[in-house]
Amino acid sequence: MEYITNFATWFIGLFQAGSKQFVNWVTTIVPLVLIMLVFMNALIALIGEKRINKFAQVSASNPLMRYMVLPFLSAFMLGNPLAHTMGKFLPEYYKPSYYASCAQFCHTSNGVFPHINPAEYFIWMGIASGVQKLGLNIMDLAIRYLLVGLIMNFIGGWITDYTTAYVCKTTGISLSKQVDVAD
Repeated sequence: MEYITNFATWFIGLFQAGSKQFVNWVTTIVPLVLIMLVFMNALIALIGEKRINKFAQVSASNPLMRYMVLPFLSAFMLGNPLAHTMGKFLPEYYKPSYYASCAQFCHTSNGVFPHINPAEYFIWMGIASGVQKLGLNIMDLAIRYLLVGLIMNFIGGWITDYTTAYVCKTTGISLSKQVDVAD
């Protein structure tokens, strides 16, 4: 009988712990993400959607802007998965590389900007809680993760250019590299 009682206590305790964590998230993470989303939408409305789209088209002209600055700004302003839509302004040849860079950036920025990928914020919180238990500052870790992510995502985007070239060469497909900047 004692074994069954202990199992039942453990079983209901599991759900009680889950409900405590859920209430904690509802009062901490959810308001934070909502306020960031409202702020980003207000910022886009102030800047103007046409100006943002024009910037995306001009950014396609060099790799640094294409795989570092544009993914960063797109993720920051639009969040995941909307940040990927900025790739529509790039020539067909660069779209796979932009996607690679942007998709990775949506993960490496969660510590500093939780609004970018709120669905995966719990992963960051799991890592951060371990660092916090060691008495270390989690913002230091978040900034390092962001900076390393910026560099690695740029490299990932640029390397994808080479894989795109290889696929084009082996399949005989020709993709445009021209930027079409039209008003």
